[in-house]
Amino acid sequence: MTLVSSEVHSGFLAVLEGLTEKEKAVIMRRIGLSGERETLQSIGDDYGITRERVRQIEDVGIRKIGRIVKSSRLLEIQSSGEKILRIHGGLLTRDRLISRVITELGLDSEDINDGIVEIVLQSDFNIQKSKPQLGTLTYFTLPEVNRRAISEIHKEALRVLKKRGDIIENTTLYEMVKINLFAQFGKIDILLIDATLDVFLDIVKGEEKFIGLEKWKILNPSTLKDKAIYILKKKKEPTHFVDMTNAIAEHFKEPVKVATIHNELIRNNEFVLIGRGIYVLKEWGYKPGTVLDVIMDVFNKAKAPLSTEEIIAKVLKVRQVKTSTIYMNLQNRKYVERVGRNMYQLKQS
Repeated sequence: MTLVSSEVHSGFLAVLEGLTEKEKAVIMRRIGLSGERETLQSIGDDYGITRERVRQIEDVGIRKIGRIVKSSRLLEIQSSGEKILRIHGGLLTRDRLISRVITELGLDSEDINDGIVEIVLQSDFNIQKSKPQLGTLTYFTLPEVNRRAISEIHKEALRVLKKRGDIIENTTLYEMVKINLFAQFGKIDILLIDATLDVFLDIVKGEEKFIGLEKWKILNPSTLKDKAIYILKKKKEPTHFVDMTNAIAEHFKEPVKVATIHNELIRNNEFVLIGRGIYVLKEWGYKPGTVLDVIMDVFNKAKAPLSTEEIIAKVLKVRQVKTSTIYMNLQNRKYVERVGRNMYQLKQS
């Protein structure tokens, strides 16, 4: 018979009867079984005890629940949790594991108190829950997962990403981490690497296949500037500001004005205007400036006279302008001089 949400709720209440009144009350308040979820501190203030003492009471109660659950149908939650963890290399963040257990057991996610699922999983002697740590999400692991490997996977991924300085495909990063840590830990499951990097807040995933540093704001953009950078990197080509506006609105599902985006592109030096309303990223090798500035840069690099055709070809690589505009700028006698039939160079002082 399929386990249903009401049965989970009633079964959990029955399990709680095996606890002391204080253990029962603490756990119910922690998961919001009769109201809002409460912190260790707020419960401690009510009882006149420290938050650490509340945590100890909670831990004792959870251990008791682990023994009682073995003879109830709530055991199915633990069995499902262990199975799902094995499928994912032995580790999952708390929210992902709870969500997958609820889905696998066919429970109604709208009707179930996920705190019950969490407590039942935490009470499983074959599953370990991480302690709170700055910069990480809470996660569950199987006992055989090496805690030091979790830390080293994170460090190695950071090292690779910082050295690269840009986002990278998940599979590429995982293989590099796997190879680089082989001497320390032997063969590491790719699934474990993937799940481990979900734990750390300084690393983000996006587009289902890319991974990068959170501070780059590439895969998790918040400002309009970041979103414009994201769209350009996704398109990988020069883009008109109107098309940019439409792409941002479509991808991020939010209304945005053309003028607002245009202003962002104008005032941030990460973007370079290369044609009428057409922008690229400066990091792609483009320099800001007029067509004349580009021509002068072409001459400086060539260090020799160039034909009109050579100049036009080089300018068109970095500016989307008419050839007549380039030719017109070549007639600027203040900076450019003609040195032969159809040949030009910077004016010599």
